[in-house]
Amino acid sequence: MSDELPKIQIAPNDHARLLSEALPYIRRHAGATFVVKYGGHAMGEEALARSFASDVVMLKHLGINPIVVHGGGPQIGAMLDRLKIRSSFVDGLRVTDAATVEVVEMVLAGSINKEISAYINQAGGLAVGLSGKDGNLIQATKLRRTQRDPESNIEKILDLGFVGEPSTITTHILEVLQKTDVIPVIAPIGVGSRGETYNINADTAAGAVAEAVGAKRLLLLTDVAGVLDDMGRLIPKMTAERANALIRSGTIKGGMIPKVETCLKAVQGGVGASVIIDGRVPHALLLELFTEHGAGTLIGAE
Repeated sequence: MSDELPKIQIAPNDHARLLSEALPYIRRHAGATFVVKYGGHAMGEEALARSFASDVVMLKHLGINPIVVHGGGPQIGAMLDRLKIRSSFVDGLRVTDAATVEVVEMVLAGSINKEISAYINQAGGLAVGLSGKDGNLIQATKLRRTQRDPESNIEKILDLGFVGEPSTITTHILEVLQKTDVIPVIAPIGVGSRGETYNINADTAAGAVAEAVGAKRLLLLTDVAGVLDDMGRLIPKMTAERANALIRSGTIKGGMIPKVETCLKAVQGGVGASVIIDGRVPHALLLELFTEHGAGTLIGAE
């Protein structure tokens, strides 16, 4: 099976219509910074990876400043299996001991980061791979989580090892790159006050970066169409108040809750709007940003 995306034949009149629809959005977004969290299914297929890379390059050519923050959970898991290092999860977070964090850094800041950068470069862009350690970009502290024992009802502190959360985002290196043609590609590795390495959830890292740089959009690429209502239909747009209400009612549940909470935190922190997008759809970024109906769920006031 070919890895190339199917070529769609578009009539001249449709070309004109599409350009006419996109032009106001291109003007509206020119000069803005967008932070894109890239992960999930879109990272696992070459055709989708190349589609994503071409979208990012297109954004840069249109005068938008894209910053990519990527995940890599499945790839980390595969490497740990190859090295016969056992790994476990608590509340969706990988328990990261000293041996595991070395593998996490090797995979995230190494092979995955450079592969994504290479795809963007092959698409005509100029990408530079970074980790949160570069320029003290993502300074982190140990993540503290508690868990209530169902029998005794006593809370206990969970030790997740070298799992961290951003404490400070040093934006200097991103500000320097913004003045150039370079597209930053960031691995969510944080550095502690003593130089220790922390594994950070990619959604959380992307949200923190978006807040720090004052991004117009935080875009989270996922493996679902977006946020669904209780009938399973896509919600194209909602306010923070509605998002919180849907969490309380149980309509937003499971793994979607932390994604929506990341979006809400970013908007509260000054990001123009957050969007949850289906990364399995080719050119999902362009559809979301430059068409009337978008391609996911937008959360925020815009």
